[in-house]
Amino acid sequence: MDLNKKRWLILIASCLINLCIGSLYAWSVFASPMASYLSALTGNEISSLAIVFTLANAVGPITMIGGGLLIKKIGSKRVIICGGLLFGMGMIATGFVTSEAMLLITYGLGVGLGVGMVYGCTITNTIKFFPDKKGLIGGIATASYGISSVIIPILANWLMNFMDVTSCFKTVGCVMLLIICISSMVIQDCPPDYLPNGYQGNQSQAGKSVNYTWQQMLHTPVFYVMLCMLCVGAFSGLMIISLASPLARRIIEISAAEAAAVVSMIALFNTAGRVICGYLSDRFGILSTIRMVFTGSILGLILLYFSSPDTAFMFYLGVSIVGFMFGSIMGIYPGFTASQFGSANNGVNYGIMFIGFAAAGYFGPTIMSALYNLTGQDTPAILTAAALNILGLLLSGIYKKLNQQHA
Repeated sequence: MDLNKKRWLILIASCLINLCIGSLYAWSVFASPMASYLSALTGNEISSLAIVFTLANAVGPITMIGGGLLIKKIGSKRVIICGGLLFGMGMIATGFVTSEAMLLITYGLGVGLGVGMVYGCTITNTIKFFPDKKGLIGGIATASYGISSVIIPILANWLMNFMDVTSCFKTVGCVMLLIICISSMVIQDCPPDYLPNGYQGNQSQAGKSVNYTWQQMLHTPVFYVMLCMLCVGAFSGLMIISLASPLARRIIEISAAEAAAVVSMIALFNTAGRVICGYLSDRFGILSTIRMVFTGSILGLILLYFSSPDTAFMFYLGVSIVGFMFGSIMGIYPGFTASQFGSANNGVNYGIMFIGFAAAGYFGPTIMSALYNLTGQDTPAILTAAALNILGLLLSGIYKKLNQQHA
């Protein structure tokens, strides 16, 4: 098949794979039944398993980087299969756990490491096939991962009407593993220097040294600016998304069921932001789009700051904007990293860049919880997030200046 046509098939296969590994975010559905199951099995009261999800997210960059290094040795297809096996077997093994420690190993490490290996490979390999649409394709590929947080919990809840939580893990693991392995058969590595028909390359980068190794990338000041921009850009979204339900109940005083709907609404805007701003970054430039993201996040946080039970619409609008802007930064960054440092080593380079996201994933929810426990209010955390987005705007100016000096 002509590569100009097959690249779209590779995109579809990558999106299916990302949809599967995105089931990591169904953890909120599994957590309570699993805690009850382990409590009954061990005789020890287990009230929270949040550490399991935290670990699964924290270890992702390890295999994103490792998988990126392996791509050149064994190819993208084999890396995805290896990661898929780690993910699928981790899910299946979770159905056999008898303690919290085992759960940390099977889900926290197995599933988390598998997701990192697969996600880093599908995103960076797909972008290589679309040098003419880096932002849009990065947005679509990451959106398929993001929309999983809406689809998979619904399916998991439905399954648990017919089976217990351990059987559900086994079933989901088997199905996801099968889909990943079948879809991976379509995947192939992008040939070096591939350009689609009619595309002559980015003329603005003519003469500019690209395709940095990860060692070379780490020696550039602009890398650290980009890393910090990703961290502060993801901070607001991860802070709000991780605590959206209790936040909604506290600020606008709605029921648990209504708060759950807020979580789904944020996920939809998160997904939309990945695709829309990915396209906008191709159309109007990456830096302009990122500045729009920081500005939009500030606006959304201001709306949250002034929200109350009497102005619930401000809350809904605010969290929707924050969710949209979070999705935007996640959709833009794979292509942003490739544009800045070249596509050849983007598997490793983006894995290292993703450390900024992992840091935001830890500090966002942690700071919000700590400030709420300290003050009894959510507004200090909201103001902190807004201040970080202002910092993001300043960092974008530093990025522009560094790039002009390097040009």
